[in-house]
Amino acid sequence: MLQLDPFYPIVPDSAWLARLLPQGIKLVQLRIKDQPEAAIRTEIAKALELCAHARCQLVVNDYWREAIQEGADFIHLGQEDLAGADLAAIRAAGVKLGISTHNDEELGIALAAGPDYVALGPIYPTLLKKMPWAPQGLERIAAWKSRIACPLVAIGGLTPERAPGVFQAGADSVAVVTDILTNEHPEQRTRTWTAATGPWRGRSGGLVKR
Repeated sequence: MLQLDPFYPIVPDSAWLARLLPQGIKLVQLRIKDQPEAAIRTEIAKALELCAHARCQLVVNDYWREAIQEGADFIHLGQEDLAGADLAAIRAAGVKLGISTHNDEELGIALAAGPDYVALGPIYPTLLKKMPWAPQGLERIAAWKSRIACPLVAIGGLTPERAPGVFQAGADSVAVVTDILTNEHPEQRTRTWTAATGPWRGRSGGLVKR
């Protein structure tokens, strides 16, 4: 089974990658929003180059066609993007797949797609965007984990102080956006996260392929 590094930051562009990769991250998602196709492909190519040099696994959010064209080997899809994605083409390209879920119906849809990991959120209230779903809480992590045979990524309102409880509830990795991107000292905050997730990094052994 795929194993994920326990710390999973999400960044909007390659400039953020250049800042955070030196802090020791080994798993990161590139979540580009509202850019022309040419800019998206350029950003993915830059991100792949930066991550290869740092030996960090890159996950490309949503843009599965561009990710395949640029040689990415891991993508993440939300439910809306999953509905329009060509899963056969993704698998034929040998690309691994993570899928977002927020409720039981979405979990069923995700599992039918055969994901390499499932993300659950928001665990706690989040300032990232307005959510139509209530915070899931730690009990939902445990319930989700008992139903899946792949790694579980927790996301939403997470902090280093909350991370131990999230891992103890059954999460394999914690995805972090606002706590880093809005921090006054994001590089330092990233190092704090890397240290806070250290005990679980030894348990999972980082990210490896099946």
